[in-house]
Amino acid sequence: MKTVIITGASSGIGKACARLFQARGWQVGAAVRTPDSVADLAALERVKVYRLDVTSKLSIEAALAQAIEDFGGIDVLVNNAGYAAIGPFEAADEEQVRRQFETNVFGLMNVTRAILPHFRERRAGTIVNISSIGGQMTFPLYSLYHATKWAVEGFTESLQYELRPYGIKLRLIEPGTIRTDFYTRSMDRTRKVGMSEYDAWADPVLAAMDRTVEGAPGPELVASRIWRAVADRGRKLRWLVGREGALVMIKRLIPNAWFLGLVRGFLGA
Repeated sequence: MKTVIITGASSGIGKACARLFQARGWQVGAAVRTPDSVADLAALERVKVYRLDVTSKLSIEAALAQAIEDFGGIDVLVNNAGYAAIGPFEAADEEQVRRQFETNVFGLMNVTRAILPHFRERRAGTIVNISSIGGQMTFPLYSLYHATKWAVEGFTESLQYELRPYGIKLRLIEPGTIRTDFYTRSMDRTRKVGMSEYDAWADPVLAAMDRTVEGAPGPELVASRIWRAVADRGRKLRWLVGREGALVMIKRLIPNAWFLGLVRGFLGA
């Protein structure tokens, strides 16, 4: 019986992923910051919940060691934990910048580093890093978030060379707009007291982006793509998910200046 451990499994994509893998007969380690918040997952057969904060190396090491002891090994790691700081970069304070990178980049790297000895010893394993179409293209007012996702893309693409000799596969999942609480619970607006210079155009742009959530697919679509990526025996690295995937393809086909103009026109930026 195979085992997957998923960070950020308390809601959204992570929770949908945990439910899907469990339903398909896998053992699931649901790694969350607050275990009491996922009693419904803990009640499921073959699911164990672990306290794991990706910004704490001690909690990462403890959770992975316990999962290996409980399940006898781990086959797949899904690095899903993350959030977005949005708004004008000038309005972001140093703490927001650091938190964005500590969670989305350094946290992902720390969990990956911690599991690599286990995967190398087994000469097998799959690491699934949840990126975004925001790792391939950009939107206004997401500069910090995009910076982290572009970092995840480059890190993962490079890492796959080093890990291939050990039988370890890497996957990048790149969702577009997905209907989850990511746009409420997992977003942090950059604000600076006394700064209003950006408001006249930033507020309408953010409102336009919020409207894209209407009618967007739910997290189950991403979970199913993660399942396909894990089951795939090939070496395909990038897996686009959602309706905006077409934008990534368009970006590759037309001059960059045209594409940037397209985004500005659509969002009124």
